[in-house]
Amino acid sequence: MQNNEVTIQCPNDLCKAANSEGDKFCQRCGTSLIKRYLWVVGQGAELHEIGTSIAERFYLKAERIVLDTQPGLLLDSPYLDISNEIRPYLRLVAYRLQVPQVYGLISLDRETPEKEILLLEQAPIYPDGVSTAGQLMPQMTAVWQSVSSLRQLNWLWQIAQLWQPLSSEGVASSLLVPQFLRVEGSLLRLLQLQLDDAERPTLAQLGQSWLQLAKEAQPSVTGFIEQLSQDLQQGEIVNSEQLLACLDRGLLELGQSITHRDIVPSRSFKISTCTDTGPSRQRNEDACYPASGTTLAKPPEAKAIAIVCDGIGGHEGGNVASSLAIETLQHQVQQLPLDEASLDPNTLSHALEQFTRKTNECISSRNDKEHRQGRQRMGTTLVMAVGHQHEIYIAHVGDSRAYWVTRTGCHQITLDDDVAAREVRLGYAVYREALQQPSAGSLVQAIGMSASVHPTVQRFVLDEDCVFLLCSDGLSDYDLVDRCWQTEILPILDGDIDVATATKHLVELGNNLNGHDNITVALVHCQVKVQEPETPLGYSQSLDKTSHGAVSSSSSAVTLLEPPTEDAIENYVPIANTQLLSPLPPPQQSRQWLLPLVLGIGLLLSAAGGLWLAYSQNWRERNPTAAGSNGTEQIAPQESPVTSGSSINTTNVPRSPERIYEAQQATRLKRQAESANSSTDLHQPNSPELILPPRSIVKVLSNQKPLSQQQGTAWTQLQVCSTPALTSSNPSSTGDRQLLKRGDNAWIANTELDRRFKEFSGENNPCSTSQVLPTETGGGNRESGGQDDK
Repeated sequence: MQNNEVTIQCPNDLCKAANSEGDKFCQRCGTSLIKRYLWVVGQGAELHEIGTSIAERFYLKAERIVLDTQPGLLLDSPYLDISNEIRPYLRLVAYRLQVPQVYGLISLDRETPEKEILLLEQAPIYPDGVSTAGQLMPQMTAVWQSVSSLRQLNWLWQIAQLWQPLSSEGVASSLLVPQFLRVEGSLLRLLQLQLDDAERPTLAQLGQSWLQLAKEAQPSVTGFIEQLSQDLQQGEIVNSEQLLACLDRGLLELGQSITHRDIVPSRSFKISTCTDTGPSRQRNEDACYPASGTTLAKPPEAKAIAIVCDGIGGHEGGNVASSLAIETLQHQVQQLPLDEASLDPNTLSHALEQFTRKTNECISSRNDKEHRQGRQRMGTTLVMAVGHQHEIYIAHVGDSRAYWVTRTGCHQITLDDDVAAREVRLGYAVYREALQQPSAGSLVQAIGMSASVHPTVQRFVLDEDCVFLLCSDGLSDYDLVDRCWQTEILPILDGDIDVATATKHLVELGNNLNGHDNITVALVHCQVKVQEPETPLGYSQSLDKTSHGAVSSSSSAVTLLEPPTEDAIENYVPIANTQLLSPLPPPQQSRQWLLPLVLGIGLLLSAAGGLWLAYSQNWRERNPTAAGSNGTEQIAPQESPVTSGSSINTTNVPRSPERIYEAQQATRLKRQAESANSSTDLHQPNSPELILPPRSIVKVLSNQKPLSQQQGTAWTQLQVCSTPALTSSNPSSTGDRQLLKRGDNAWIANTELDRRFKEFSGENNPCSTSQVLPTETGGGNRESGGQDDK
């Protein structure tokens, strides 16, 4: 029963007026009011009566359920210790759709730890806006008998998915406590976590807990679940991967049997997209697929695919990257045999990951070819939805988001690849505290910004009508989706508004209430028709197929297509221009690769050292007078620039005797040639960019060729013979750029040499020894160190 004395403080810092719990908007300033219901863990909660406040802020509405009456204020937890009880919640933040997260810790008595209470947000408590707001969602066992066989297997599949990550954090026993297993429609949610005992829980115990469920399951899956439970107890299934494979096969056959019974498809999709520059930007760096303003349906369309990208980068970068990512990804995904049984979940997930990595390679390669560094490197975020049979797959990189909207709630299903989320994943900070860091929103990865990317691919079983929202941060910032989903998206499920109109409304809303960035929206409306199959699901057949198919992905189910050619990438330019956005910090790498990397580097350095010794000895034999005896420094060939791990054949013989060139335009050169296996730009991060002025005269010192055409690029070492006179407005060194001078050595790819230089045809040879000698001591080769290397 609602207490009229409960007041909610307005989250607007300039207002903070008191409002009643029933108000949706602040009565003074009109700001949307936040109703945040939290679950309480700890014995301290038992010291308070329902209807009273804890710490003069948290109103106890029901047993262990409190309402935060000051939702706009960060909970000050100076005594919050990342203990063993708290750390699993943080490290499982990637599973926050099903695992609640830490909101804060309240110490009722600093000298009595037993009186501390832990507050959990995103717990299975009905949100504001529904008649059951503030109440616990039902236990899975309480509604088990009343749901379809597809949903029953779906819930067990979600438990199986959680088994391994929870085991790794020592909290898998939480999945064996019926009171903790709550459900919200098709979604299984945990009420809280509990630490495992010294004797860790086993799959046999999980099988025992499922045996009772089998007795109350729908007839079509009773035998399947019984046999599955027995195999778990008898040790026939030894890990969660095998368990998931069995359930995957069962879900697939169950979905197929339902589809084959009806002429009308059991699942249909409607997709609508819209993108807008926004009121504060000059150009639109977002991109989407299908094209903005498009609405399509499957059927009749053969495939259901939606993609949103938010471009990042300098001049002519962000929109190029986002448009190229859209073009590359949709071309690849369109070739997949979606809705065919031969495409199993593991293969499809792997394919989407590979497509994303190939797209990253395309954009990163273009960055390298255009010598983009730091803030000038272009990239893009990505969020993509792909429908396949009874499931939808969500692929994600960056901070563009996906939300899952059902009749009972709206859930953010992607986790931003930013600094704040990384801190939580590592168990260092509570998410709301991590968001207060100055660099909290800085991305740790995006497509194209570095040579590697680690996409996230998730699967969702569709057993109810729902809407997936894909959007750029122009809409999702400032929790706008959480504030507007009930009025703008939920009506789609009731047929009160179509996806095309809803998409346009969301863009308008984002421009009016946020308006700081481009905004892109894609809505995917999934309609599901579920009926019980006529024949029971056969477990033995399912298990046989699983052991040969689903456990290891079938390589024949899908062919990974090649990305666009280098020429197509280099020449790809969208209509709009772009602007410089915030730079990205380097991605956080896993430390598991350190040992093999160190060993590999050691072996490669040894091999490179041997090659260099042989090369040096051979060069000395062929150039016995390299160091002159008259005290004048001679121009010697530069040391082999091959880095460890390369497969390149180096020789100091020029392409033809005394080959001399003239630069037709300003050209970027490298201190070192790129190794065959390198996938990153070789401008040294702590050294200036080397620029050769136009009309400079150079000569070839040596060539560096790969061992085969497939293993790398041919490079040429040049020596600067002369440069045009510098003016006061064209200094020799400015910022992070350094103009090459007479006597300097540098490297260029042969393809660039042929394109940017022409053979010198003047009468006087500026590359004769007397003219090439450097005018400054030690200036002939900057590889040796000195101030120029800093």
